Amino acid sequence: MNLITTIALIAIALSSILAIVSFWLPLMTPDHEKLSPYECGFDPLGSARLPFSLRFFLVAILFLLFDLEIALLLPLPWGDQLSSPLSTFFWASAVLVLLTVGLIYEWLQGGLEWAE
Repeated sequence: MNLITTIALIAIALSSILAIVSFWLPLMTPDHEKLSPYECGFDPLGSARLPFSLRFFLVAILFLLFDLEIALLLPLPWGDQLSSPLSTFFWASAVLVLLTVGLIYEWLQGGLEWAE
């Protein structure tokens, strides 16, 4: 038996054991808290049309913007292999400056303050 077959058999056996244990273990001690669905603190059986704070929405939008920024800047280390690396670094710096200025503006306007 070669090494690849041995590793494949060990991986299949280990994953099967873990899958069986994961199905068997939660059934040992069920209680009310484990059986109830968790919905971020909201009552899952209540009305879905509850008022939502605008501040949470703004923070979520900021979070998405900075996640997008990270996704755009992740390939930046390979930018020096392009035909014009100076242009790549210029545009990356422009994105950083634009988002930093926007964050400072939001901060100065009080959009990140929770207590008024």
